[in-house]
Amino acid sequence: MNIGAHVRGGGKLVPSLEAGVEIGATSVQIFTQSPRMWKPSQYAPEVLANYREAQAAHPTITHTFCHATYLINLASPDRELYEKSVACLVHNLSVGRGMGSSGVVLHVGSHMGAGFDSVIRQIAEAFERAFETADPTPAGVKDCPILIENAAGTGGTVGRSLEEIEALISACAHDERLGLCIDTQHLWASGVDYSSVAGTNKLVKEIDRRVGIDRLRCLHLNDSKIELGGNRDRHANIDEGTIGTAGLAPLVGHPSIRELPLLLEVPGGGDGPRAEDVVKARKVVTAGVKLYDASAKPAKTATSSTASKKPVAKKSAVKKPATKRPTTKKPPSKSTAAGRLAVKKSTPKK
Repeated sequence: MNIGAHVRGGGKLVPSLEAGVEIGATSVQIFTQSPRMWKPSQYAPEVLANYREAQAAHPTITHTFCHATYLINLASPDRELYEKSVACLVHNLSVGRGMGSSGVVLHVGSHMGAGFDSVIRQIAEAFERAFETADPTPAGVKDCPILIENAAGTGGTVGRSLEEIEALISACAHDERLGLCIDTQHLWASGVDYSSVAGTNKLVKEIDRRVGIDRLRCLHLNDSKIELGGNRDRHANIDEGTIGTAGLAPLVGHPSIRELPLLLEVPGGGDGPRAEDVVKARKVVTAGVKLYDASAKPAKTATSSTASKKPVAKKSAVKKPATKRPTTKKPPSKSTAAGRLAVKKSTPKK
């Protein structure tokens, strides 16, 4: 399993790797600039190069994800805000590429009541502009995708369903540089119940059918302060919300998901994920894996049982001829001495 966490980035970036190590995380997510300010953070080329090298050589941190600025709204009807959002996304993607990030996670924004269908084209254009104008990916480095994060469903937020995310990817001609990040709290708040193996299987099939399971690159692992279908973005520490360990386990233990980076975005004690939150997350994944292992056991037992019964059936078939006791001799008559002796000898055997 790969339990990650959102940690502080900092001006030199590399310390974020050690911040992950300190709490036992094996993946990290950072903001490349203040999440609530438009002013971008500037990184010298050597800072980005140092991070790429440190990440590639790190013994325990396997992935780094960047979270795009919260202010971005690619669905805004305000043209000035839209252009600022595109420019901000371009900068976030440039930094992500320079760091060798595994993806830039993005909240697409809100159409502010204009309707989803009316903003599909402008969002697709924003993605296309970002891919074309962001700083190029360094030579020998895997390209950094934009990962659309599902929304909790508040107001006119875009991406509240897999159907909407499918439409955005389709509008970009299924560009391979677009991926998906599933937030467990947002999914729950938008009314998707994955708290059973059956519910999770249904969800995974829908992800694969609409988006492609290969586009799912990571999950934000959070409990929820909001009830199922509450349509609000309110994260809770693991097992301290309305989902709980029992509700999260089927999803994170699923064979298609358990090995993905599972990034904690929980409040912790007020400063984000702690070591104890990582420990709790590991326990949830372990519980989830056991669910699928347990569901596989009956089938194995039945096969084993059937196989073990076959030799018994063969043995009984071999014994059958002995019970027929065919004879060509006429039994001795009870009226004779030999007959009376034979009856006497056979009595103890009964």
